[in-house]
Amino acid sequence: MPKVDKPKILVVNDDANSLFALTSLLAQWSAQEGYDVIAARSGEEGLRQVLMHDFAVILLDVNMPGMDGFETAEAIHQRARSADIPIIFITAFVADELDRLKAYQRGAVDFLFTPVIPQILHAKISVFVALAVKNEELKKQARQLSLRTTELTATNKRLTREIEERKVAERQNHAKDEFLAMLGHELRNPLSAISSAASLIALPGVSAEAVVRAKKIIQRQSRHLGRIVDDLLDLSRAMSGKILLNRAPLDLAALLESSLETYRTTGRSAGFSVTLETAPGWVDGDVTRLEQVFTNLLDNALKYTPPGGAIHVGCEVENGEVVLSVEDSGVGIPAELLPHVFDVFVQGSSTLDRAQGGLGIGLSLVRRLAELHGGSASAHSDGSGEGSIFTIRLPHIARPSEQRQEIMDNKQAGKPTVLLIEDNDDGREMMSMMLSCYGYEVRHAADGLQGLEVASAFRPDLALVDIGLPGIDGYEVARRLRASADTCGMKLIALTGYGLAEDQRRVLEAGFDMHLVKPVDIDHLMKAIGSCSAAAPAAGVGAAAASAAGARP
Repeated sequence: MPKVDKPKILVVNDDANSLFALTSLLAQWSAQEGYDVIAARSGEEGLRQVLMHDFAVILLDVNMPGMDGFETAEAIHQRARSADIPIIFITAFVADELDRLKAYQRGAVDFLFTPVIPQILHAKISVFVALAVKNEELKKQARQLSLRTTELTATNKRLTREIEERKVAERQNHAKDEFLAMLGHELRNPLSAISSAASLIALPGVSAEAVVRAKKIIQRQSRHLGRIVDDLLDLSRAMSGKILLNRAPLDLAALLESSLETYRTTGRSAGFSVTLETAPGWVDGDVTRLEQVFTNLLDNALKYTPPGGAIHVGCEVENGEVVLSVEDSGVGIPAELLPHVFDVFVQGSSTLDRAQGGLGIGLSLVRRLAELHGGSASAHSDGSGEGSIFTIRLPHIARPSEQRQEIMDNKQAGKPTVLLIEDNDDGREMMSMMLSCYGYEVRHAADGLQGLEVASAFRPDLALVDIGLPGIDGYEVARRLRASADTCGMKLIALTGYGLAEDQRRVLEAGFDMHLVKPVDIDHLMKAIGSCSAAAPAAGVGAAAASAAGARP
């Protein structure tokens, strides 16, 4: 049983003797009944006590000067907190029916006549004190019950939230498992083709035509593997906010036209009706990343549109935004999947036709790149079989007065001599052979210290340096080359599998002119060598690096 405070009894009487007699009489039973007695000499003093305490019962004299018992009782019961306190009127006169009615109307529960009979007073007081104790116990139990209910409600909400979080985690784990399975499938396909083509080339008696076809397969599947790795790395960088944008004013409409022309030239859009409707729309963006956004959207449309289907690409300026839309007549998107099409891993576990493969992370990358440009990505579909529309919105800027001239290939009569520092034997051999085929005089080294020795003896015009070298890494190689009077003017291009902003910063601080991310396409490498060779030898380091640091093959 919870502990309760002692109930209190208030005695109000203007006659000092009567007040003393009543309080003394009540005090005899206080220890036995467990209550306290408080006295008041007037109605006004009684009201003050009522304001300060809660009472089990009030013994109130009827005939008092100033505020009589009826007025005091009425004032007590007008206050909400004291409205239910039982009042016993004490009077020396025999009350007639009208007096009794008046008393009951003022809140009286009983009458006692003087001289008061102790046994009767004791009996009446005991009842009201017991009621007060029970009421207080019930109130405390109600408060405890309310507190427990609140705790249970909070616990229930927490458990419900934990259950939902567990369900979400289970769905995400399931989606990741399916994604990893799909990743294994997507990697094994090109690896199998490359392995088979390489084995075919080594077979005795294979025809020259078959060798040519096998080489094309190796090149094509290698590019496909590179795109898979790029998508994975780009998504990771974009989600972590570590991707570096080389922003400049550009006309999105011109970019779309150029990209779509590449699709048509290479035959990637063959079998589809692809239309383009654009108006000039200038944005402050990274040309490489925005091209990546468009190609991912177009690849998605091609993947989920049956041959012979229609794809419409639009670009317009609307309410201060440049709006890029890619609409297709393909399989559409079910209503339950539509809110999640841009989520990571979602498409890997969807029921959409995946006959053409792919990891399903392209749309996640599209949304993140759009957001990094201060824009947004959205999707709409009327359901399965109804096609879909993907929309990118980017902040519009005014057309610049002068377009920035992009770095073009420099056709030079003499080619620079090249030093290649690469610890991977196969990679070093293949790149050396390719550079030689393009007319470059190449020397190579397998580690950093050997590379420094060759550089000191060979004095090349340009060095391609892998960052992850045994002994001393590529950063230290660059620093030592810059510190030597014999090699300080040499052009340096970093080759690395790391492409985060932090990696690019370290490359530039070490003294490199450019930063290229592996695998490097040979055409892209030729452009980089040409651009780097054309740059001013001394102070142009940072400018040359800035133009190529964010580019990826």
